[in-house]
Amino acid sequence: MPVKIRLQRHGKKGKPFYWIVAADSRAKRDGKYLEKLGIYNPNTNPATVELNVDGAVTWLQNGAQPTDTAKAILSYKGALLKNHLAGGVRKGALTEEQAEEKFNAWLEAKENKVGSKTEDLAKAQADAKAKALEAEKAVNEARIAAATPAVEEAPAEETEASNEEE
Repeated sequence: MPVKIRLQRHGKKGKPFYWIVAADSRAKRDGKYLEKLGIYNPNTNPATVELNVDGAVTWLQNGAQPTDTAKAILSYKGALLKNHLAGGVRKGALTEEQAEEKFNAWLEAKENKVGSKTEDLAKAQADAKAKALEAEKAVNEARIAAATPAVEEAPAEETEASNEEE
C-alpha cells in the first residue's frame, strides 16, 4: 500500500486549517487516514506548525513519500534532518548521542531564528500603532484648532456691540 504524508484540509472558506496525516495515496484528500502527525495553520504569522517529529520519521523510514508542501513542513520542523541523522546512525557514521546532539543544536538555532522573526513582527506592529496614534492626534488637534477661532470671534463681536451700547 503506497503511503503519502500529506495535508488534509479543515476549517471554513477562506480560513484553511490543515492536519498533517499519513494516508493511503488512493484515499480522498479529506478522507480516511492512517495516522494524524500534526497540524498546520497558515492563517497566523508566522504559520503555526505542530508536528510529531518521531511519528513522521517512523513513517519516512517505512517508505512514506511526503507531498511537496508536506516535505517543506517536515523540513521546517526538522523531521527530514532527524531521518537523515537516523540513516547515519544505521550506517555507523554517527552514534545515537552525536545524532541527538546535532538535532538539538539545529532545533535551538531554529527556535532563535523564529523567535527573532516574531519579535520583529511585534515591534513593527507596535511602531505602526504608534504612527497611527500620532496621525490621529494631529488630525484631532487640527480639528480643534479649526473650531476654536470661530468660537473666539463670536464673543469678540458681542463685546464690541456691548461697548457701543454704553
